[in-house]
This record gives sequence, C-alpha cells and structure tokens, in this order.
Amino acid sequence: MSASTPRPVVALTMGDAAGVGPEVIVKALAGAAADLPFRPLVVGDAARLRRAAALCGVRLGIHAVRSPEEAAWQPGTVDCVDLANIPEDLPFGRLSPVAGEGAYQYVAEATRLASEGRVAAICTAPLNKEALHAAGHKFPGHTELLARLTGTEEVSMLLSAPRLRVIHVTTHIGLVDAVARIEPGLVERTIRRGHETLVAAGLERPRIAVCGINPHAGENGLFGHGEEESKVVPGVAAARAAGIDAQGPLPADTVFFRAVRGDFDLVVAMYHDQGHGPVKVLGLDAGVNITVGLPVIRTSVDHGTAFDIAGTGKADEASMVEALRQAVELAPGGSRG
Repeated sequence: MSASTPRPVVALTMGDAAGVGPEVIVKALAGAAADLPFRPLVVGDAARLRRAAALCGVRLGIHAVRSPEEAAWQPGTVDCVDLANIPEDLPFGRLSPVAGEGAYQYVAEATRLASEGRVAAICTAPLNKEALHAAGHKFPGHTELLARLTGTEEVSMLLSAPRLRVIHVTTHIGLVDAVARIEPGLVERTIRRGHETLVAAGLERPRIAVCGINPHAGENGLFGHGEEESKVVPGVAAARAAGIDAQGPLPADTVFFRAVRGDFDLVVAMYHDQGHGPVKVLGLDAGVNITVGLPVIRTSVDHGTAFDIAGTGKADEASMVEALRQAVELAPGGSRG
C-alpha cells in the first residue's frame, strides 16, 4: 500500500470486557500494530480500554467518539466508538452476563458499520461463549453470530498460522453431528470458499488438500462405513471439475505435515478438532481466525478470553497483531477516512 493510498479503517471489537481483549488491543496498538498501514477504530468501552492501558503500562490515549466520522486519527491515541456499557467495577477474570451483552453489542455495531461501508474490515477480540449465552445470545461463537447479523446462510472458519492454513467443513458441533452434516455439496462449497479467499489474497492457483473423515481416510473401506466415498469424494470431484486444484480425501495424520512442508497452501478439515489441533500446536499465540463467506471482512485472534490471566497485563498480543495485519491485507484499500 503506497503512502498515497487511503488507509483502511479497521474496526476492532473489544470482546468480553472481563477477559484479555482490552489488554491485547491496547498492547497491539501501542506496539507492533502501530506500524501497520491502517486506521484502527475500537468498538467497545473507552473507560475499560483506559484501565487496560494502565494495567499493561502502555502509553496510549483513548479518544471516545460516537461514530467513525468523529475519529481524529492522532498518533499515540486510538479512537473508540464508546458504547459505555461496562461498569467501572466489573472484575476481570469472572464470568459476567454484562460483559457477554457488551461483547454482543460491539460485534453488532461493528457489523453495522462494515455493512454500511463506514469501516473496511472487522477484527475481533475474544468473547466468552458462556457469558454470551448468559446474556441471552445463544450462539456457539463469533462465526455463527456474524452469519446471523449479516443474513449469511453459510460461512466457513479458516485458521491461519505460520506455514499452515486450515478451513473447516464443520465447526462448533459434536463429532457425531459433524459426520452426519458432512455431505458432498458442503465439502465442495467449503473448498470453493477457501480457494476464492486465497486467490483474492494473491495465490493464483492454490493447492488444496482435503482430509478424510476416518483414520487413514477410510483406507479403501477398511475403516468406517464408506463416508469418504459417499461424502467427500464427490465434493472433491466437483471442485476439480470447476478447475480447482484439490486433492483428497487424504489421511489427516500426515496431510498437515505435508502442508507445513510446503506441499499444500490450504487444508480442508472435516471437523473442529481435526483442523484446530495442528494449527494451535504450530502457533497458539500467532494464529488468526478468518470468517470466509461473509459480505464483510472479519479476522480474529485464535485464542479465548483467558480469564486466568485477565487483568494482569500478561496477555500476549501477537495473535491480535497478526489478525490486524491480515485484516489490512484483506480489506478494500479505500474505506472512508
């Protein structure tokens, strides 16, 4: 991005105020993320951000605004669309429906701003699913919440870590339910969404590996009940017929090693733990979660609210910095501002 190109505005949702979200945001914006070519706009609670900055010992001014159009974009200061919905005495590290409601409101506001074109992308700090549910919002996580807010019927979760990218056919459902939900059309659509995302990111012909469901990808019917042949093979074939370089089903116990080695640009995992495990082994603090298929750009840290260390200033901001970096890369170049 050249100096003359307008810097995209990225909305950072503060996440659960009782977790590490406020801390990783202020540490990232006062540190490595300050050099990224974008304009940060936190959607959250300004007083909570000021408290987080004090806890972390970072020098960062917090400028409360009502809209992106009021942002000042001054060095050493971050603008915050201040919803002012967190009590000053809310403790860190404790489950709170108040914090769960706040986290929901931040995502809803950021989604509205992105849908209206007033910000170019969304980057989310972690929310707590139990707190979200306690506030009356029954979503398994950000992915499903964003799909509802944008009226999107189907999205995919893509995790990116150093040397490995993984997109998931199913995510936050039980293993038995995941196997039942997998079908050729869903497999094909997931491959397509992953392919389109990487092409948009500059990879002309991504190499995509598709996992099997059973050990050794069923080993020609030896394991399982023919799930690979009935659920995965037709989806891969349809993707290949559309010109996508997809291979599979491949054994999941070796395919991630091959991807890290450089054989593939993307792995399609069939269920949550099949894909999450390898990514988190490689980069728990540097992983990024990207929601694929939304009408807005959304990236996120790939860690939770970490109630055990929230409020101590010890949270590592590396994943937030990388999530912001990828939001900037994926964002349209010229948001307002």
